[in-house]
Amino acid sequence: MDQRVLRAARGWIGTPYRHQCSVRGQGADCLGLLRGIWREVLGAEPEEMPAYTPDWSESSGLERMWEGAARHLCKTPVDPKLAGQVVLFRMRRGAVAKHVAILGGDARGYATIIHAYSGAGVVETPLTPAWARHIVAQFRFPDRRG
Repeated sequence: MDQRVLRAARGWIGTPYRHQCSVRGQGADCLGLLRGIWREVLGAEPEEMPAYTPDWSESSGLERMWEGAARHLCKTPVDPKLAGQVVLFRMRRGAVAKHVAILGGDARGYATIIHAYSGAGVVETPLTPAWARHIVAQFRFPDRRG
């Protein structure tokens, strides 16, 4: 499954950043990228996505992205070498986790992440120590829906 997820994620590279969107080639944010990959590898999304603001969950402190990942994905130990798995980031201490990416890797064996962010769109970038220190959880897609 992880290789299917990785292939699907790389198919989104170059998609422009668009808040709340999830359409390959047209627009996606980080959650939209994850949702689009889910549809490509598993079919219909498991729940309807409510509208959300760019600062969602910050005022309430609720871990909505983490809770959603835990409902639909399978938790794994953090290991950035597991390409095709999902990593969740907390961008600063005390903040909610609100960025998500797919682990990749380059030809030399270095870890990368495939993610969407404002000003860049969907890109594959090195998983630098600066990014890695913000990882708070890792998940894999289920083998099948159910």
